[in-house]
Amino acid sequence: MPVMKGLLAPQNTFLDTIATRFDGTHSNFLLGNAQGHRGYPIVYCSDGFCELTGFTRTEVMQKNCSCRFLYGADTSEHVAQQMEKALEGREEYQAEVHFYKKNGTAFWCLLDIVPIKNEKGEMVLFLFSFKDITDTHGKGHHSSKREGRRRRKSSSHFSEARKRGQTMLYQLTSQFSRGGKGEVNLGGTMIDKPSIPEYKVAAVQKSRFILLHYSVSKALWDWLILLATFYVAVTVPYNVSFTPYEDTETAERSTLVTDIAVEMLFIIDIILNFRTTYVSKSGQVVYEARSICIHYVTTWFFVDLVAALPIDLLYAFNITVTSLVHLLKTVRLLRLLRLLQRLDRYSQYSAMVLTLLMSVFALLAHWMACIWYIIGRKEIETDAWAIGWLHELGKRQETPYMNSTVGGPSVRSSYIAALYFTLSSLTSVGFGNVCANSDAEKIFSICIMLVGALMHALVFGNVTAIIQRMYSRRSLYHTRMKDLKDFIRVHHLPQQLKQRMLEYFQTTWSVNNGIDANELLHDFPDELRADITMHLNKDILELPVFKGASRGCLRSLSLHIKTSFCVPGEYLIRQGDALHANYFVCSGSLEVLKDSMVLAILGKGDLIGSDLPGTDQVIKTNADVKALTYCDLQYISARGLREVLELYPEYASVFATDIHNNLTYNLREGSQDENSDLELFLGTSNEFLNIQPLLKDFSPFIITLSSTFCIFSLKIRYFHVFTDCVDQGCQTHFSSGTSIVQFDLKHSIACKRDLDLNGILSG
Repeated sequence: MPVMKGLLAPQNTFLDTIATRFDGTHSNFLLGNAQGHRGYPIVYCSDGFCELTGFTRTEVMQKNCSCRFLYGADTSEHVAQQMEKALEGREEYQAEVHFYKKNGTAFWCLLDIVPIKNEKGEMVLFLFSFKDITDTHGKGHHSSKREGRRRRKSSSHFSEARKRGQTMLYQLTSQFSRGGKGEVNLGGTMIDKPSIPEYKVAAVQKSRFILLHYSVSKALWDWLILLATFYVAVTVPYNVSFTPYEDTETAERSTLVTDIAVEMLFIIDIILNFRTTYVSKSGQVVYEARSICIHYVTTWFFVDLVAALPIDLLYAFNITVTSLVHLLKTVRLLRLLRLLQRLDRYSQYSAMVLTLLMSVFALLAHWMACIWYIIGRKEIETDAWAIGWLHELGKRQETPYMNSTVGGPSVRSSYIAALYFTLSSLTSVGFGNVCANSDAEKIFSICIMLVGALMHALVFGNVTAIIQRMYSRRSLYHTRMKDLKDFIRVHHLPQQLKQRMLEYFQTTWSVNNGIDANELLHDFPDELRADITMHLNKDILELPVFKGASRGCLRSLSLHIKTSFCVPGEYLIRQGDALHANYFVCSGSLEVLKDSMVLAILGKGDLIGSDLPGTDQVIKTNADVKALTYCDLQYISARGLREVLELYPEYASVFATDIHNNLTYNLREGSQDENSDLELFLGTSNEFLNIQPLLKDFSPFIITLSSTFCIFSLKIRYFHVFTDCVDQGCQTHFSSGTSIVQFDLKHSIACKRDLDLNGILSG
């Protein structure tokens, strides 16, 4: 019995775990690379951190995780040195720091630094958590003054801060699972130190009492339950209709043992369903017992419970059973609803479909035969005229009824005759040897004929259409799957590569069901096709980088956007390869690697790729991009993007500037060196604050502070934007008090793509 296994590949869910467990008061965090040779760049920042500081993710990514961009006039240099020392020593650290937001607003922050290890025990990341304690810091400061001046040297305020820090650190780390037990002495108090999740591929943690829904044992059990369901669908109507008219008391208990066994099977099935995994809407296999119970209770539990009521135990305890008890057995037919749920498991086989259709047809005939027999019995009991079909059957078999209740044909003969009549009426108009005589029988016969016409058209008339509709694509799937397996066998591909190919094919087929969107939309008008593609790709088109594009430009871009899918461990891009597209992460998470070091962690909504090169320049990638979880991606090819920008030159210059501010990570080879050359070192003098408004429009410039002397170094990308200015040899001046910077743009460098401008800022 084929079932949907779900997505079973091991995933690195570190980012999802951190984001989930930091939900709430501790949602402000950063992740920094602990293996960097040139500082410790930030590889991920949460939305909460962006809201707290006012910086965007693009502005924060790849900056040093010492967070000097948050420093200001009142930031303690001692704390900054302690942070650097903790980073160098890869140690945990906690302090209260006076930080500044992007708009210049100061705030007190409780900072926690925790190193993150991988499965090898190596420090690979730093986890920075930020807690705004401006309100509590002020209260603590005043309370420390009220304690008396005799404790001024002992710094009671710092003691209060340490106590609050212990509480916050415990609240922070207590959210994580305890991988090991240790103790840390903070302020003389011994507390447990829970572990932080490791940055590694998460192993599937399943209790041995959890049953896999795709296992062989579960498949065999489902077949057994299927047979039991059919048994119930056949015996329950028969027992309700024929058993009350059996001649002996033991006849009604002839199937007692089997009925009780089926009831026990249904009860056991309920218990097993509480411990059986299932596939969530996202395609993930759920192993958690609590989630399994909630899912089952909210879906099929009550139906299964009602269908499993042990009514037959009344016979076992010799309790007198009335006809109403027999009618209660009909609730077991609710079990057929479970059968409808599993029909899709059998629908891929034509033989199984035909068998199920014929079984449904025969089951309907069986139910109508039971009703036909009840009508005949009621006619005998209430009608003085001996014209019912049972009277006629008794006369032909020479077993007539005496006094309307005694005698008559056997139950076996009556059932066979009733089934014969209903089947002949459903498939044709009948032959007349068993016919309706009374009014009730004629009315029911009319109903049978109407249902028979519907069933004949539905079952027999549509069998061919159902098979053609269902198996045209299924046959294509099996054809491609067979070709894929033949290819694997002929070329002797290794098992790991074979598994990756099969899983990718099955997953992509389940997403698009073998439908080629480009081929499907090929015959549609361009206007309609553009509207459809804009709807399909609305997530990527809503990025800030496309805000300046006109609707016509967006429609043209949407025609070049395609979708892709990555499984955990799959490399989307390899270092040194040619980069042909920019990628947008729709779901899942990826990591950017260089020399086995994590440079960035990408999540939903991130954009990776490169800026626009020259017309004939081939973009080489500077890092690997590897999927951590199952990822859905959208991408636009560099060639298609270039073609659209040539059609809309007014947007091309805007895009060339905005792409730098919207790329989460620039994969173009050499972009990291350019970023290091783009650093501007200025003194910590307050005069620098006066020239910030003059520099706000120069988004390509990266500005940092130096406490020794002031060296101004700028590198302007996309020199073609400034071609007119260079051709005229213009001069640009920035002044701030007594500080002047002058640039001479010479004609001799106009042919270069990159322009280096160096000057000295005296102050």
